Amino acid sequence: MSKKEKNRVGIVYSTNPSFQYETNDQEQTETLSPNLQNLKVQLDRKQRAGKQVTLITGFVGRDEDLINLSKVLKTKCGVGGSAKDGEIILQGDFRDKVIALLTQEGYKVKRVGG
Repeated sequence: MSKKEKNRVGIVYSTNPSFQYETNDQEQTETLSPNLQNLKVQLDRKQRAGKQVTLITGFVGRDEDLINLSKVLKTKCGVGGSAKDGEIILQGDFRDKVIALLTQEGYKVKRVGG
């Protein structure tokens, strides 16, 4: 039994020879080129016990590309963070440095908030 068959939804068994199982697999959207991305960089403190984080939102593309971009930013800034759901979170206030790095990579970046 392949991994694809383990993710099926609803029907457990069917006698219909041409039956196709439904799966939860969602097709990944194609990653836009950097000059078509509209990223927003902001400082966030909400629900983080008063700690500041730099939040980068608006990334459109595959999760692997988002993780790779977050690794580059975390390495250049020398901080920890995470990447999920189209957002990159960096620990600390690195808005200016992140904007400079993303602009250098060819992304369209906008600073949001104060």
